Amino acid sequence: MDRRLACILAAIAGALNTAAFHAVGFFSANMTGNVSSLSDHAALGDWWVSLFYLSIVLAFVLGASVSTLLINAGRRRNIRSIYAISILAEATLMVLLGGAELLIPSMARGPVLILGLSFLMGIQNAVVTRISDARVRTTHISGMSTDIGIELSMLFDIARGRERQAEAAPYRSKLRLHVQTVLSFLAGGIAGVVVYQAIGTRLLFATAALLFMMAGQAILRSRAPVNPFSVQ
Repeated sequence: MDRRLACILAAIAGALNTAAFHAVGFFSANMTGNVSSLSDHAALGDWWVSLFYLSIVLAFVLGASVSTLLINAGRRRNIRSIYAISILAEATLMVLLGGAELLIPSMARGPVLILGLSFLMGIQNAVVTRISDARVRTTHISGMSTDIGIELSMLFDIARGRERQAEAAPYRSKLRLHVQTVLSFLAGGIAGVVVYQAIGTRLLFATAALLFMMAGQAILRSRAPVNPFSVQ
């Protein structure tokens, strides 16, 4: 996976996460916050609210599980475009979710939107995790923020001669990747709210179109002799 793909997927995750929160008050990708809210409401005896937060987390886990099973099956069959196919599946399901949002009664739209997006974000995060060998997450930034802190400190010690100079290049490369990904998530979050205010649920269709385009390009590149998703 190249930097451009990481940044685009992080921007998409940021846009959907903040748009969902703006629309219904729940995050679809922030599992740390959702588990904390689950704990808080459970401690207060708000069991129905706790159950809903639990369902969000389970939807995310289910999405990651489905994505992993799909990728494993593709790799066993030597399907080089399996990661692109997984993104294609995410785009298809996003269109279905957008259609459901337009058709179902308004009372059910909030829960369906959050649970559906959590499932899709689980799919996306698992795809990116597998592509990058766990170096990148696009649906949340806690881990990458930690990595940025580690990389900055390592480069500081290298500059002072406390660590080997030969290790500087890999740390610089990872630092650029993680900073760009976090900034993309931030920019996507801002854009997500602005676009949602302008076009509402049609944001899902616009996002799906972008994913379709990315997946199609990746499938075409997968015919090349090199891995189209190699991290650079």
